[in-house]
Order: sequence, then structure tokens, then C-alpha cells
Amino acid sequence: MNTLSIKTDNKKRHFLPKKTNNGIFKMGFYPKYMPILAKNKDLGFSFKILDELEAGLVLSGQEVRSAKQGNISLKGAFVSIKNGRAWLKNMHITAYDKASHDLKNYNPDRDRELLLHQKELQYLGAKTQAEGLTIMPISVYTTRRLVKVKVALVKGKKKFDKRADIKKREIDRRIAQKLKGNYRR
Repeated sequence: MNTLSIKTDNKKRHFLPKKTNNGIFKMGFYPKYMPILAKNKDLGFSFKILDELEAGLVLSGQEVRSAKQGNISLKGAFVSIKNGRAWLKNMHITAYDKASHDLKNYNPDRDRELLLHQKELQYLGAKTQAEGLTIMPISVYTTRRLVKVKVALVKGKKKFDKRADIKKREIDRRIAQKLKGNYRR
């Protein structure tokens, strides 16, 4: 698929073929930048990130609209692999308030399937079983009109590792303050 890129408003945008209702392709206007819908902020402190992958996310229409409004939480979310498929568990997407169908049967914490290549699934499955690693989502974002999730292969940090990270961050902050000239002591 060929893309034609132009520069407007200091943001690079791409023209991509977009299919209309009658099946005819026309040039669509999609931003190249990716708005981040949700981040797992606790991940960097509690876990050491070893490898990152991008995966597609299977959502219903109302979930996509709700996620694009920012009604999404990754707190406590993780990925498990069962029967050759990856499932994102405990990700909370609040029900879309303007949905036309019945919201009583909607489960905001349901398991959602991740779209990964077979080789990526085998790689992640082997790493989690052999080395005891965990797969966790880092962030959820949009590319063009698609909702994607960035997942990471992580290893839990011990308490002394967390303390060492805090100490290193504090030392770096003091060095930066001294170089800037705002240090008082």
C-alpha cells in the first residue's frame, strides 16, 4: 500500500487509501503520531523490562469508543497464553455511555485477545515457561484507526533492586541540580 506524506501544522501526516461504504478506495487523512490511551505506570518500578512487542487488540465497537475517550485502566493487567492464543486479562474498559444496546450484560474486565504472529506467540510462551518470566502490557495507543497494545516480557524486581533504583534516581537528580546551580546545601 503506497503512502503519500505531506507536512502540515508541523506534524507529518500520511495519506492512506481508505475504503468507503460502496467499496471504492479514497485517500484518507491519518496522523502519524500515536495518541497514548493508557499507560502502566507501576511497571518500571516493580519489574525489569527485558523485551517489548506490539500487538493488536480485539475489541468491540463500544470498547474502542470508550478507550479512545480515555476510560481504560491497565492496573493489574497481565497476559497469559492458552491454546496458542494470547489473552489480556484484568484490563478495565468502562462501558461506553452512549451505547445503543443493553449494557447490563457488559463485563468491563473480560479477557481480550491479542493479535500476535505465531512466532511471537511461541517465543513468549517459551520464555514464560522456561525462565519464569511474565508478560505485561506497557501501554495502549492508537495507530491510524487501530487500537494497539505494547506488551513487555518482564522479570519482577526484589526489594533491594527497587531501593537501588531510588538511590540512583536521587543521585542523578542531585547531580542535575548541581550542574544547573539550584542546589542548596
